Amino acid sequence: MRAFVLSDIDSPPALTDVPLPVPGAGKVRLKIRACGLNFADLLMTRGQYQERPALPFVMGMEVAGEVDALGAGVSGLVAGQRVAAFGGQGGLAEYGCFPADRCVPLPDAMPFEEAAGFIVAYGTSHVALGQRARLREGETLLVLGAAGGVGLTAVQIGKLMGARVVAVARGAEKLVVARAAGADVLIDSDGADLRAAFKDLGGVDVVYDAVGEPAATAALRALNPEGRFVVIGFAGGQVPQFPANILLVKNLDVIGFYWGGYMAFRPQVIRASLGRLLAWYAEGRLAPHVSHTLPLERAGEGLELLSSRKSTGKVVVTMPG
Repeated sequence: MRAFVLSDIDSPPALTDVPLPVPGAGKVRLKIRACGLNFADLLMTRGQYQERPALPFVMGMEVAGEVDALGAGVSGLVAGQRVAAFGGQGGLAEYGCFPADRCVPLPDAMPFEEAAGFIVAYGTSHVALGQRARLREGETLLVLGAAGGVGLTAVQIGKLMGARVVAVARGAEKLVVARAAGADVLIDSDGADLRAAFKDLGGVDVVYDAVGEPAATAALRALNPEGRFVVIGFAGGQVPQFPANILLVKNLDVIGFYWGGYMAFRPQVIRASLGRLLAWYAEGRLAPHVSHTLPLERAGEGLELLSSRKSTGKVVVTMPG
């Protein structure tokens, strides 16, 4: 089968012929139909992600497809069943083996292209805003990187939770996408005096930051007393260094959040979250946004779209039928 393999961090990943994998105990083999790309995939190619699989490995963290074969001890899944899965790797291939307990059955009406980019982005925002940030109805939520893969889901989920949502993104085209997702206030980070723009909001209760500096410190200063700042990632490349005196004087919380970590130490949180999110999808309350769909042989172009920040929402790679 064909797979997109990273063999060396000093060389770009490449499409390679590899053996068909065999599912071990507790795993299933999927005929992969689509794989969602994440900024973490890009970091993996540079050796900069917090999890570093042993080289060589098949890239692609989250997939959607059909159950093709069952390993020993697997129950509750059947051949041909449509599922999505988070494996952390192995998704940019025609087939892949994943833990059965990480496979989520899909609603019949959910296309593979939407399902492949659903788990990480929506799961991140739902647990971050609900469990970690304790976002309440009527509060103001400021989303940095609001047109990106996770940022756009934070806009949608923030609105579902009853918040006033402020979307910050680069350029008018990206802000149009954020507006369509439900944002109440739009701020163009290109050329804007962000500190002044955030001050004009009249106070913020929660900051959702997937970007880092230079916007992060300005957003921190806009927080109301007892505000919460959720650290999601650093797509802008600069890790914030928060002034401790501001945290002290305003009684602020800075909250780290890594969705993948919950898979290891509290998987029940992830399962409950995905159950709620898929129910919302089935009810028509969530609308995934996929800006680019590319075939497997163009997976490298998908990573470049993330690197150049030319995409909105998700970039999805599809496999041949």
